[in-house]
Amino acid sequence: MNQQIAIVMSEVFLRRLTPSLMPFVRRQQDFRIVSIHRPIDELLDLLRSLQPDGLITEWLPKVTEALLSLDVPTVIADTDFIYPGVVSIDVDDHAVGAAAAEAFQQAGYRSFACLGNGTPYSGQRIDGFVQSVNSPVSVHTETAFEDARYSEHFVAPNVGLRRWLESLPKPVGIFAVHDPLGRFLCSTCQQLDISVPEQVAVIGANNDDLVCGLSYPMLSSVSIPWDAIGALVGQSMQDLLAPGASWRASTEPVLVPPGGVVLRHSANHLLVDDPQLRRAMSYLSERMQDSISVGLMCDELRLARRSLERKFKEFYRCTPWEMLCRLRVAKAKQLLAETNHPIGRISELCGFNDAERMAVVFRRVTGEAPSSFRRSRQ
Repeated sequence: MNQQIAIVMSEVFLRRLTPSLMPFVRRQQDFRIVSIHRPIDELLDLLRSLQPDGLITEWLPKVTEALLSLDVPTVIADTDFIYPGVVSIDVDDHAVGAAAAEAFQQAGYRSFACLGNGTPYSGQRIDGFVQSVNSPVSVHTETAFEDARYSEHFVAPNVGLRRWLESLPKPVGIFAVHDPLGRFLCSTCQQLDISVPEQVAVIGANNDDLVCGLSYPMLSSVSIPWDAIGALVGQSMQDLLAPGASWRASTEPVLVPPGGVVLRHSANHLLVDDPQLRRAMSYLSERMQDSISVGLMCDELRLARRSLERKFKEFYRCTPWEMLCRLRVAKAKQLLAETNHPIGRISELCGFNDAERMAVVFRRVTGEAPSSFRRSRQ
């Protein structure tokens, strides 16, 4: 007999989780889609008439508490709040902020800021960012999006945001706690004649193609492993509805580590004024998949190796070879989290060309093996 599962979500969340939920249809789970943006009374009446066996939803203030009053086995897909009898699954928001901070520091930024939106996850992501840098971080909270849907983009910047942006020392790396806020920030900078990424580099979070790809410039973002989250959501609901399962026991939230930062035009490694460093970073970024060496790079760019290494130490606090390793590991982290490619194939795509060599460098940079990194994200 089919189990009827109500999915109460926005279209954005449904799009993220659908690929991972599809396999559960073959396990006799029948999903009924309901928009979370319906008026609460209408939403509750509809669900009471459906009488679902289980409920999968996203977290929204006031709405979530109303849905839990239905007393149905429930999985919440995007919160670390603990509710009795509910499975809460979320990305590790503290680690999201830390990933953005790592990307900015690797690129050589010395000035940092965060743009939040006042939500619980916003505070966690900003805390993760602040704790990962050794410099003061200026924080601004923007609440103008309260009446806007995720994909909408029509909010005008207010005076407070303009003054904050103009007051920041440039160049500055700004972490926007989610992609719509990052898109809004890029648009605001454009209106204020602040160049992105030359003066303000922006990294968002979620790596949503529809938002990042439709921003100008295209938005860099911390990747969230939605496939892994969706699979956990589906499996958790199946476990709750298994014969003899006790779904009323409280459970700790399940936190999924983020993937790496996907760099697009809004943040890159080319902010440095020194033309030799810019040329070298461009070379390493574009050719990290190839079998290159520092000596070969210096020959092709006609740069003095000793002088270039000194400049890397001064600006990036590492050697050119260490920077190449970091770039390759960052790409490997993304592929490990977001694809099912064999590790040998990933080593080729990242320029290691050997799984054992990649494992050695990966462990040195991250402190763990590629296989354990993948297991923790999928």
